[in-house]
Amino acid sequence: MKIGIVGCAGRMGRMLAAQVQETEGCDLAGGSEAPGHPAIGADLGEIAGLGALGIAVVDDPGALFAAVDAVLDFTTPEATLAHAALAAETATVHVIGTTGLDDAAVAALRDHGRRATIVQAPNMSLAVNLLLRLTERVAAALDDDYDIEIAEVHHRHKVDAPSGTALALGRAAAKGRGVALEARAARGRDGITGPRRRGDIGFGVLRGGDIVGEHKVMFAADGERLELTHVATSRRIYARGAVRAALWAGQQSPGLYDMADVLGLGD
Repeated sequence: MKIGIVGCAGRMGRMLAAQVQETEGCDLAGGSEAPGHPAIGADLGEIAGLGALGIAVVDDPGALFAAVDAVLDFTTPEATLAHAALAAETATVHVIGTTGLDDAAVAALRDHGRRATIVQAPNMSLAVNLLLRLTERVAAALDDDYDIEIAEVHHRHKVDAPSGTALALGRAAAKGRGVALEARAARGRDGITGPRRRGDIGFGVLRGGDIVGEHKVMFAADGERLELTHVATSRRIYARGAVRAALWAGQQSPGLYDMADVLGLGD
């Protein structure tokens, strides 16, 4: 599979390039950056620390989509939606690890999925996606006597809070409880808030240092608590999941999929 990367000069883009290059059955076939980026024209292999590959970074994502079988995208919501339109035009597999996509953006991706095979997930880690399913099942098994709290920790440079993964865990818990997350989420506590409301799904956020990512889902009742935890020590886990998703998607019909589909964790 010929795989390209948008945002290839960023930290995640470089990691994706290295993972593609190391994965059997994949060819690193191109990369793009925003017009004016200093990496334009540079060798993609040199940027990714792989040595010269004779592949120049381009500033035209349309040309990249037209030249490859799949594109990996960990950019921004606005850019990702533009890229999804290109995927639909070229019938290219589009694997999206971009965070911060709202409901309208996901609806747009579903529309583009009529003509392209798209895999979108707030977290591409294989283990995190197992955690999502476990969270849903535990929430379904334990009633409102068990308070649900979701805590996440990330590096100081992360711009969104709670993380996309924390919100996905909240949605999984809400699905297990048969409620809408928007109606039960407690995302800001400060001052005299009063007692915790029964049935709420709480969120806590910490930022600091170079922490890759930690997520914990706590089910706390009188006398006991159950904690489900995932700790990421390298961003390579996201790259590994994205490449696996691309290889899987190459065998699928057009549509909007997630990592549960990739892992065979259907309902």
